[in-house]
Parts: sequence; C-alpha cells; structure tokens
Amino acid sequence: MTDSILHAEAFDGVLQLQLRAPEVRNALSAEMKRALHEQARRFVEDDGLRCLLITGCDAVFCAGGDLRTMQSDRSTVGVRRRMALTHASVRLLAECEKPIVTAVNGAAVGAGLSLALMGDVVVAAEDAYFMAGFANVGVLPDMGVLYHLPRTVGRVQANDLLLSNRRVNAQEALGLGLVSRVLPADGFLAQAQALARSIAAGPAVSFGLARALMAGAYKDSFGEFLLKESLAQAVVFGTDDFAEGVSAFGDKRKPRFTGR
Repeated sequence: MTDSILHAEAFDGVLQLQLRAPEVRNALSAEMKRALHEQARRFVEDDGLRCLLITGCDAVFCAGGDLRTMQSDRSTVGVRRRMALTHASVRLLAECEKPIVTAVNGAAVGAGLSLALMGDVVVAAEDAYFMAGFANVGVLPDMGVLYHLPRTVGRVQANDLLLSNRRVNAQEALGLGLVSRVLPADGFLAQAQALARSIAAGPAVSFGLARALMAGAYKDSFGEFLLKESLAQAVVFGTDDFAEGVSAFGDKRKPRFTGR
C-alpha cells in the first residue's frame, strides 16, 4: 500500500520519493506520513543512499495536510499524536548528515510548502507555485515552516507570505530565495534526478559535515563555529574521498568518490 501513495526508488546513491495520491492532490494523510517516516528512516540508516530526492506527481507537489485526517480527532491527545508522527519524519530529515533535494513539480501549499523547505536544494518547475495556505483553514503553520521560512526569506517576507496567503509563482520564488533554480516543466523530473545523482556522487562525509555545520551556525557563536569547523575538517582529511580528490586534481581527471 505504501508504494501506491509514496513511490520509493533507489538509483545511483539516490533515494527518490514521489508522492502519488493525485485524488487528494498528494495531501499528507496519516498513511502518507507513516510512509514518509518509514522511508526517511531508510534513507538515514542506509549508507549506500547519499542523496534524497522528494517530488510529487502530475501537476501537484503537495497540497498540504489531509483535512479529513485533521477532523477525525480534534482532541488535544489526538492532535499531539498526529504531530508526533509528523515531527518524527521532519526531525530525521533535518538532523541527518545527508543532502536533500526537493523538486517542486507543481503546487506546494500548506504543509507542501513546509515539505519543500526541507530541501538543502529546492528546484521548481517553471509552472510550479507556492502558497502558505494555513490561513484558509485557520490552522497554525506547522511541519517546521515557522522555523525554516524566516531563515530562508527573512522575517518580514515570511510574515507577508503567511499572513497574506498569496500565491507565489516559480520566478518570484526564485527572487525571494525560496528556490535555488527554476527548470523547464518539460523534462523536469529528469533534470532533478541528474542534479541528485551529481550530489550523490560527491564526497559524502564532507557534504554531511557541511550540512551539520550550516544548521548549527544559527545558534553557535562564531568562535564555536570555527572550532567545530576545524574538528570537522580533521575528519574530512582522514577520508578516502579527500585522498581521491587530491589525486584526481593532480592527475587532471574527474574524482571518483566512494563516500568514505
């Protein structure tokens, strides 16, 4: 059943997750959240998977939470139980030392915006759009969007997007810094896959430590950051990938990294 709503495919060090629930516009139902958690754990624990690619199907990336699920149990206990499942996946992805690419193929609304911002690299199809959406149903913006959005576009722009609930097209999203690049809709997934492959082929230890350092930089002092940087660099200098990179540079060839 999992594969019918969340298709998982591994190739060339990439784990691709494609949301496939077009009848509900790829909404994050309880079943979808459980599937995401299962695959997030798989990604974190499998050393052979070095980049995660998340995308949607048809013209929708993710239209947010499943309102049917939300209304099924509005008690404090019920809400906190659902949030615990959501947060388990979000924390796994946020805290892992592996890069994530989110490929926004269409509408990213509500929790879909939150999911898109989980990416270290966020690419959008030229016909994609973003909208906070939470105000439409009177719910608190969740899945970490209140954490990630102001860090991505700044506090004032984040408030504008959340309070106005306006629709942002791909080009405006690029200008705001919501996405790193806009790609043609034709062949979009293939281009996103090529990007994920290139990242997966990189020096995994270096990439992972850089991700962790960047995440911690928001709370560390500059001195604390530099100390962590020096410790991380000492680890990287001991990797096979560093030796291969230096060798390849001297030989004037493309390095063949192994992730070790």
